Amino acid sequence: MKLEGTTVAMITPFTTSDEVDEEGMRENINYLMDNGVEGLLAAGTTGESATITHQEQRKMMDILVDEVKGRVKAIAGAGSNSSKEALGLVQYAEDAGADAALVITPYYNKPQPHGLYEHYRMLNDSTNIPIIVYNVPSRTGTDIDVDTIGQVAQLENVVAIKEASPDMDKVSQEIQIIRKIGLEDKFQVISGNDNLTLPMISQGARGVISVVANVDPERMSRMVRMALEGDFAGAMDLHYELYDLMKVLFVESNPVPAKESLNIIGRPAGHVRMPLAPLRDENREKIVKVLKNLELL
Repeated sequence: MKLEGTTVAMITPFTTSDEVDEEGMRENINYLMDNGVEGLLAAGTTGESATITHQEQRKMMDILVDEVKGRVKAIAGAGSNSSKEALGLVQYAEDAGADAALVITPYYNKPQPHGLYEHYRMLNDSTNIPIIVYNVPSRTGTDIDVDTIGQVAQLENVVAIKEASPDMDKVSQEIQIIRKIGLEDKFQVISGNDNLTLPMISQGARGVISVVANVDPERMSRMVRMALEGDFAGAMDLHYELYDLMKVLFVESNPVPAKESLNIIGRPAGHVRMPLAPLRDENREKIVKVLKNLELL
C-alpha cells in the first residue's frame, strides 16, 4: 500500500453526554472526502486516543470502515505503550477491514532502540495489515533513530513512518537510508507536522497526516497534491495561505484548538476530555481571526 497525499488525523466528536458522536463522525468523514483528501485516520492521537476507551476505539474503527466504503484510505489508530494492547488493536483494525494501522512509538516506557524494533517486529509477524510507524518525540519521550527506522522499514508489513520530529536533517537521513536499502517504492516518509509538510515533500516525503485538514481539507489537500506534482510555486502560495492556521491550531495542546475551530464553523466536534480543558478566550479570538481571513467563517 502506498500512503500518499493528505490523510486527515480526525478529531473525535463527542456528544453533550460524553459519548462518541457517531452521527457527527459520519458527517465529518463525508465532508472530508468531499473536499479531496486521500485518507482518513480515526482514533489517533488527535482523536484523543489517550482518553477514549478501547471499546470506543474499536467502535470508531468500525464506523470509519463502514462509512468510507473504500473511497479513500481508512487508517485506524492502534498504538499503545503496551505491546500486548497494541497487538490487540492492530488485530482488530485488520479484522475490521481498515487499510492500515497507525502505531505510535510506545510512550512513557522509553524503550531502547532494539526494544522499538522488537515491538514493530512482533506486530508485523502477528498480523497482515499494513503498519505505519508514528514518531512524535515531543509527546512520547521517545525518538526512533534513523538506523532503527531503516531496520523497521525492512519488515514486510511496515509501509511508512509518520514523522513528527521537527528535525529536518533527520528527515533527509531517513529518506537517504530508505533509498540506500532500495525501499523507496515500498516505504514512505509522511509528514506529521503540517507546517513542515511542504519542505518535507521537497526532500522526498510523500504526503501528510494532517490536523489542519480537519478545518480546511480542500486547501491542505490541494497544497500537497501540487507539491507532489512538482508545482512548488503554487504549493508555496497555499502553504502561506494556511500558515497562520497551521500555527494557531497548536496555540494550546492538540486537539483543543482544532475542536474549537470546528465548533466555531459549525462542524461536529464537541468538547475535549479531561485532563484537557476548554480553549482560553484570548486564543479563541485568535482562531476566529484566522478563520475569517481564510473565509471559513
